Amino acid sequence: MSRAVALQGPVPARRENTMVPVLSFLVIVLGLATGLMLTVMVVRPVQAARRAERLARIQRDFRRQREQLEAKFIDEAAASGKPRGLRWSDVAFDDDVIYARDRKTSGLKALVAIEVCFEAIEGGGMEEVEAVSNVRAATAEFLHDGERWFTKGRVFFNLGPKGLIRYLHADLESVECGAPVGANPSATKPSAI
Repeated sequence: MSRAVALQGPVPARRENTMVPVLSFLVIVLGLATGLMLTVMVVRPVQAARRAERLARIQRDFRRQREQLEAKFIDEAAASGKPRGLRWSDVAFDDDVIYARDRKTSGLKALVAIEVCFEAIEGGGMEEVEAVSNVRAATAEFLHDGERWFTKGRVFFNLGPKGLIRYLHADLESVECGAPVGANPSATKPSAI
C-alpha cells in the first residue's frame, strides 16, 4: 500500500536564520572600530613624543648656534639700509627666546627681544633728529627651514616677541602652548624690516 500525502497549498520554503550574518557583520565592525581606537590611542602619544623630541633638538640647535646667528642678524639688518639715513650702532639681545610656528608654512621661528641703537649717517637727512639716539625696542626673527637655523635680518620694531605673536595671531602660533597667545586690539602696528 502506498500512502499518499495530501498537500494543502504550497509548501513554505525553509527559512534560513538571517541573524547569524548580521551578528557576524556587527562583530567585525565593532572589532575594526576597537582596533582603530586602540591604534589611535597608541599612535598619537608616540607621534606627540616624537614631535616634542624634534622640537627639543631644534631648540638645542638654536642655543648652540645663537652667537653666530645673532652676528649674522646684525650683518643682515645693517646691510638692509633700513631705517633710511641711520646706521646700526649697537644691538642688545635678550636671553629669552620665544618659539612660534607660521600657520601657513608650518615653519618654526625663534623670536628674541632686542634693543637697537642707531646713529645718523652724514648726508642721510637724519643728523638733526634728536630721536636718532633713542634706544628702540624690537623683536629679531630667526627662521628654521627644517634642517638649519638662519636669519634674513628681519626686525619688528615696537613689539616684544609675545606682543608680536598676539599681533600676528592669524599668522603665528606659540609653539609652547600650540595656540595663539591671543589678540590684543590695542597693540601698535609693528614696522618690519
